[in-house]
Amino acid sequence: MDEEYDVIVLGTGLTTTSMRDVYRKFDLGQDVIDFTGHALALYRTDDYLDQPCLETINRIKLYSESLARYGKSPYLYPLYGLGELPQGFARLSAIYGGTYMLNKPVDDIIMENGKVVGVKSEGEVARCKQLICDPSYIPDRVRKAGQVIRIICILSHPIKNTNDANSCQIIIPQNQVNRKSDIYVCMISYAHNVAAQGKYIAIASTTVETMDPEKEVEPALELLEPIDQKFVAISDLYEPIDDGSESQVFCSCSYDATTHFETTCNDIKDIYKRMAGTAFDFENMKRKQNDVFGEAEQ
Repeated sequence: MDEEYDVIVLGTGLTTTSMRDVYRKFDLGQDVIDFTGHALALYRTDDYLDQPCLETINRIKLYSESLARYGKSPYLYPLYGLGELPQGFARLSAIYGGTYMLNKPVDDIIMENGKVVGVKSEGEVARCKQLICDPSYIPDRVRKAGQVIRIICILSHPIKNTNDANSCQIIIPQNQVNRKSDIYVCMISYAHNVAAQGKYIAIASTTVETMDPEKEVEPALELLEPIDQKFVAISDLYEPIDDGSESQVFCSCSYDATTHFETTCNDIKDIYKRMAGTAFDFENMKRKQNDVFGEAEQ
């Protein structure tokens, strides 16, 4: 008689058993390993295989719980595109006293005794004690960390073998195409109010490894055929050279090739920790929400 368990602990425990041992215990093939590690746990390399399995299990659990919460997909995408996210933040920020200055060029970042004190724009200076920015504002404080290629494709059809889905994410694990980096495809459509009726937009991306970047994403483009039109962009990736603790200038990393924003979220949490000196307490935020809105239904 088969029995179902919430958790299976192998070997000496979740904090000591490697994920490689877990795969070996269940005699899983390479295809399943690649899918689990890169498409479910969203790892970008195979370094996790020799690390304790607890983190991977938690990642898979998060994927499963997200899938169960919203039905067909564990991902959420805003109607009218990603521009709705900063707009939503702008409104929330304004509630707590934040000020937005739109269409203002940044002429200079004012430093005194090695610390930021303000930003100069069109002869005016906005004073501050801390500054958050992306690499384009402080080219002398970042270093190049690689390149990413993105190809935006306009389609007149859903991607094959996706049950005619209006949106999807495809991750091609590195081992499947003999690469060091995964290939990502994010497809959205008219259903999200980001394209004309009947049109689909797919973005294929990966980390550049050779002198022929377009050839590197061919496995993804083959899934999208026929393509009405495509636009190719190759961007440099930058990362800050210090943690910002001395200058109080906190710089984000460039957007990498991933399409699920896992690394971007981690970067945001890292910036918060560097600024505040402690990690963001999500549990405390939940408690505050419960105080305001009441306990969520179980």
